[in-house]
Amino acid sequence: MSPSPSDSAAPQAGAPLRLTVVGNPENRRTTLFHDAARRAGHPPPRVLAWRDVLTGAGYPFAPGEFVRIDSPGENAEVDRLLRGTDEPTRVEGTARWHRRFTGALRELTAAARHAGAVTSADPEEVAVLFDKRLCHARLSAAQVPVPMALPGPVVGWGSLRERLRTADMCRAFVKPAHGSSASGVVALSVAGPGRVKATTSVETTPDGHLHNSLRVRDYTSEREVAALIDALAPDGVHVERWLPKASQGGRAADFRVVVVAGRATHAVVRTSRHPMTNLHLGGARGDLAEAEAAIEATGGRLSDVLDTAEQAAACFPGTLCVGVDILPLTGWRRFTVGEVNAFGDLLPRLTGLPGTGAEGLDTYATQLAAIPTALAGRHTRPAAGRHAEAGT
Repeated sequence: MSPSPSDSAAPQAGAPLRLTVVGNPENRRTTLFHDAARRAGHPPPRVLAWRDVLTGAGYPFAPGEFVRIDSPGENAEVDRLLRGTDEPTRVEGTARWHRRFTGALRELTAAARHAGAVTSADPEEVAVLFDKRLCHARLSAAQVPVPMALPGPVVGWGSLRERLRTADMCRAFVKPAHGSSASGVVALSVAGPGRVKATTSVETTPDGHLHNSLRVRDYTSEREVAALIDALAPDGVHVERWLPKASQGGRAADFRVVVVAGRATHAVVRTSRHPMTNLHLGGARGDLAEAEAAIEATGGRLSDVLDTAEQAAACFPGTLCVGVDILPLTGWRRFTVGEVNAFGDLLPRLTGLPGTGAEGLDTYATQLAAIPTALAGRHTRPAAGRHAEAGT
């Protein structure tokens, strides 16, 4: 978290919290947090709309206030302000989006700190979280398991194909550096001259522009694949080895683990017949107990997954909550981190794992319970190994 006010300004445990949400008022993230605050007996959070922040409305913060920074997504006007286009489905423009969003977040956080308020996220950490190249480098430097990635910039299809050949990487994920929700992500296979396949939710329009869709499709013409990569490259892309994931029910599987104040509290299995498991692209929630049994059959424990998620979250100590995507490799024996998401807590109706203190609580209620400690400046990571002791 950002520097907190003195302990005298921090509420005691159980006392009502003064809360502000910086988000999109109509968004279900804002609504779910509002509902969690009401259930916990706190006054309704004040909502500061992203569109107002981005148009210079000012920042009326107060000492001891907790300011939740939420996603600016799913709002066409906000997207236009950040991306500079009136086409909300457009994939291009992510570099401009990142520059404008992080700039606004830095200004907002500075105003909150000046007023003695505490924010849920550090702006410099969010800037890294929304740059997959920087995030991957930070995780790797901390010895968090991550897929091998190509170093340096990608300028287009021709150079990418040659670099993949040199790296002996015939299958790769090409990800827009500043993308989210699988926007623009390409699962790429290169089998030889003229033999390529790009699996993606991107639709290329006749004018050559890229648009997100809800249908995952395959491009098998090298001309089409080249045009796709060439269109993504100017905004920056991150390229990493496509690792074979474990499966559940014949579908590729991974984990989304929510880490709150350093502790993994919620986990869900996501499965898909596509390489991308995002639920809006046809993914579905899998069976966590079945995944745990598969891990235990190899001599491992679910706590190995949770510890890996916490190891990744520890690279961002100033951010109250992150969602970590853990990839179980074929056989459920090893795990690697695919993504760390600044706004990865949208898992409606999911309650906390046993032994975490979040039993019966959704991700928003769990964060609310952690806020008094954050306000008092006493946030510390739990000791390693506590999952096994807690029986998870």
